[in-house]
Amino acid sequence: MRTNDRLRAARLDRGWLSQEKAAEEISTAGRLALGDAYFTVSVRTYRRWESDRPGWPRPDTAAALRAAFGLSPEHLGFTPPPGHPARLRPAEEGSSMERRSFLAAGSVAALSIVSPADLRPRDIDPALVGYFYQQLDGHYAADMMLGPRDLIGTVAEQYRLISHLSRAANGPVREELLQVGVTYAVLAAWLHQDAGLWDSTAYWHGIAQSDAQMTGNADLTAYAVSNMARLRIDLADGRAAVDLCRGGLGEGHRLSDRIRVNILNQQAHGHSLLGERAAVDRTLDEASRTVVTVDPSVPWGAAHRNSYFFEVQRATCYGRMGLQAEARRIWDRINANMPPAARRDTGVYLARQAAAYAATGEPEHAVTLAAESAEIAAQTRSARHRKELETLRESMSRWRDDPIGDRLVKALGPLAA
Repeated sequence: MRTNDRLRAARLDRGWLSQEKAAEEISTAGRLALGDAYFTVSVRTYRRWESDRPGWPRPDTAAALRAAFGLSPEHLGFTPPPGHPARLRPAEEGSSMERRSFLAAGSVAALSIVSPADLRPRDIDPALVGYFYQQLDGHYAADMMLGPRDLIGTVAEQYRLISHLSRAANGPVREELLQVGVTYAVLAAWLHQDAGLWDSTAYWHGIAQSDAQMTGNADLTAYAVSNMARLRIDLADGRAAVDLCRGGLGEGHRLSDRIRVNILNQQAHGHSLLGERAAVDRTLDEASRTVVTVDPSVPWGAAHRNSYFFEVQRATCYGRMGLQAEARRIWDRINANMPPAARRDTGVYLARQAAAYAATGEPEHAVTLAAESAEIAAQTRSARHRKELETLRESMSRWRDDPIGDRLVKALGPLAA
C-alpha cells in the first residue's frame, strides 16, 4: 500500500513512532494554537493522512499541523485543491537550484509581512512556551542524526510562528515567546552554517541578536554573542571570536554558569586559531569546572554534561594548532565511546581523527577512518563535515601517487555521489 511518505517522515522526525502518538500530539498542538479546548484529530483521520490520498485539511486542522510540525500542509504531502494558493508555492523537491533557493528562502520567510489582523492583541496560552521548548529538544536530537538540511525548513517555519505569536501576545507571555524565539533563531543560524549557507547564517544571527536585545535578558544576549563567535571560528577569524567572547563575558555576575560555559568554549577555539595553547588549556579548564554548577532550569544553551564534550573541544583545538600527536590520543578515546545517536558529530570526529593519524605517519589507518566518515557525510549532507574531509584530502596529497592515494580517493567516493 502506498503512503504519504512526507508526513510519515515528519512524524518519525518528531520521534512519534506510532500514528496514535501523532494524532495525540497534533491534537495537543491544535488546542494550544487555536485556543480550542475541544479540538481533536482522531487516529482514523491521521491514518487517512498517511495514505496515498490524504486530501486537503480544513483550516483549523491545517493550523494544527503547522503548529505540530512547523511545515505547511503541502510540504507534508497533502494535495491542494484546484485554485488553492498552495498550488502556486514552490515545491520542496525540484532541481538543485530550486532546492538551494528553498533553503535560503527559509530566512526571508521567517519575518514575512503579516496582516494587521495578525497583530491584534489576543490571549496566548502560556503552555505554548513549554511546547516550543519541547519541540526544540527534538530538533537538537534530530540534528545530531540527520544533519542540517532536513531541518532548516521546519525550524525556520516554527520561528515564523513564534514571531507572529509574540507580536500578538502581551505581558509575560510575550517576553517568554521572544526568549524561545531567540533559541530557534540561534538554531536556524547553526543549521545554515552547518549547511554552508553563509549569507543566511549571518541573517539568522542578526535576528537572534535583535530579539535577544528586546528581551533585555543578559544570558540570552550573551548566548547569541557566543554563537556569533562560532561563526567567526568557522571563518578562521580567531581574533574576532576572542573579542566577541570577551565582550560577552563582560556581563560578569549577571550571566548564568551555563552561558558562561558556552562563551568560554568558543573563546578557547578562538585562541586555538591564534596558536595560543596556554590560553586554550586555561579557558577549557575553567569551562569544565564551571559546568558542574550549571543551573538545569535555564532552558537555553547546552549544558555540556556529557563525558566527552570538553575532550572533543581540546582535541579539536590541538589539531588546529598542529599538536596532532596529542589530539590523536584524545580522538582515540572519544571515538571508541561515541553514542549511536550522535551520528553527525561522530562523522566529523572521525575525519579529525583521520587527520591526526595522517599527520603522525599512519596514512593506512587515516584512510580507514576517512571511509567511515565519508559514508556519514553523504547521509547528513553537512558542509562543515565535508570541509573536514576535504582538508584531510589536501593534507594527504603527498601520498597522491601511492596506492594509499588511490584508496583515499575510493574512501571519499560517497562525497562525489
